[in-house]
Amino acid sequence: MKDTVDVLIVGAGASGAAVAWSLADTKMRIVCLEQGGWTDPSRYPTTGRDWEARVLADFHASPNVRGRREDYPVSEDTSPIKVVNFNGVGGSTILYAAHFPRLQPSDFRVRTLDGVADDWPVDYQTLAPFFAENDRMMGVSGLPGDPASPSQDPVMPPLALGRSGTRVAQAMNRLGWHWWPSDTSVATTDYEGRARCVNLGLCVSGCAQGAKASADITYWPAARRAGVELRTHCRVSRIETNEHGMASGVVYFDAAGIERFQAAELVILACNGVGTPRLLLNSASGRFPKGLANSSDQVGRNLMFHPCTNVYGYVDEVLDANRAPPLCLWSKEFYETDAARGFVRGYMMQFIRGAGPVSEAIQMASKDLLPWGIGHHQAFRGHNGRRIGLNALCEDLPEAHNRVTLDPELTDSDGIPAPRVDYTISENSRRMMEHAEARAREFLAEAGATDICVNSPFHYGGWHLLGTARMGNDPATSVVNGWGRAHDVKNLFIVDGSLFVTSGGVNPTSTIQALALYVADQIKQRLATLFD
Repeated sequence: MKDTVDVLIVGAGASGAAVAWSLADTKMRIVCLEQGGWTDPSRYPTTGRDWEARVLADFHASPNVRGRREDYPVSEDTSPIKVVNFNGVGGSTILYAAHFPRLQPSDFRVRTLDGVADDWPVDYQTLAPFFAENDRMMGVSGLPGDPASPSQDPVMPPLALGRSGTRVAQAMNRLGWHWWPSDTSVATTDYEGRARCVNLGLCVSGCAQGAKASADITYWPAARRAGVELRTHCRVSRIETNEHGMASGVVYFDAAGIERFQAAELVILACNGVGTPRLLLNSASGRFPKGLANSSDQVGRNLMFHPCTNVYGYVDEVLDANRAPPLCLWSKEFYETDAARGFVRGYMMQFIRGAGPVSEAIQMASKDLLPWGIGHHQAFRGHNGRRIGLNALCEDLPEAHNRVTLDPELTDSDGIPAPRVDYTISENSRRMMEHAEARAREFLAEAGATDICVNSPFHYGGWHLLGTARMGNDPATSVVNGWGRAHDVKNLFIVDGSLFVTSGGVNPTSTIQALALYVADQIKQRLATLFD
């Protein structure tokens, strides 16, 4: 299409949906291109008895395993943590766990507080109104008053602790450790046309009830009613620039595989921390030989994953298993820096419910807890539904050698170079993970669990794709400025997790969307001088 639109957004996930909705009130002509399509809730795995098989196949979290046409392969042999995401309207909110913490105020001031990494060009207080706005749009449940977090007011009451959460809380009380009911984007009451959670199953295989807030059922209906055009099955291959070094539009492949061009006055990238650097690097030209917006050589660098230590055991009673949202409460007991621990920064403990029976059997077998022959069924009955455990989500500090580049051989189904991920776990993170494992074992012992199992790092734990096009005030060390505009290309903006300067130790979706709303607000406030 050669007609010029005012705003072109690439990606219809968490951040793309939020920025589209916010900018819609300007009445500009806004088009969003999404490489995937709409996902029919009636086809989510939890609507059928084979749901556990499907989450290992067509609904697997890894694009390399799913292998749908709308997915792109990721070259990741040199990373112990594998990229997981979902391509389609709503992005990875289709399959996320709906755990919805915010970054802490200290996360924005890591250099000042701990002498490592860098401070953000924005702070928690600046983003606070956008966190609150996003909570209303997504529909966040939680309990006010957490002493380890700034004051906030979730729009719905928290999820019930259930059997698992009650046992966790009792053990934590005996240890004297902080815990609090999780903030989640799961509706606990009927909310804005969404029915409340009825515990259909694990949220990570899609919510057919619509209780889980995915961006396709929260932001996108409102954005489309406001006039935003969303085109699906449109895979962008590169961003074009004009003789002035400004973005002129994008080249994309439509659903039929035909290459097209869409001109635009303003381009916004919302492709996640792997997809955005991939697109920028593939947009290299004579004016931008190292990739678009990459004069700092920071595009693709500083990839942060949140290395996850997963520890669980089995108790003497049947708990909630998979019959509830997977995360019930959190602890920030070890979140802030304590030099005596031997590492800087910290981690959040996220307490998890159990797995389904097929997953439990597979994982028991992998841990030598499920013998064949005599005793097989007895061992299974003694473990199934009795799992209790936690994920320790460890802060990942930015390191330039952890990066996304273009693979010289691997391509997607349209011939676009695939991203290559080179990543190693730092010594600081390893010490943090060891500390987390020790504390997890201490907790599980207090909770009466036996047959302790450890996955560290969690192999398919690369949900949080952060830092590869970082914000900053200095064009020599960052890709975009403090309100999301590329230093090198003044009509190019980024709103996804690649903006992150540091990772914090919490799930990032809430902060990603708050940042997207903040960038949209800055664009609206600066329309008269936006490209100055």
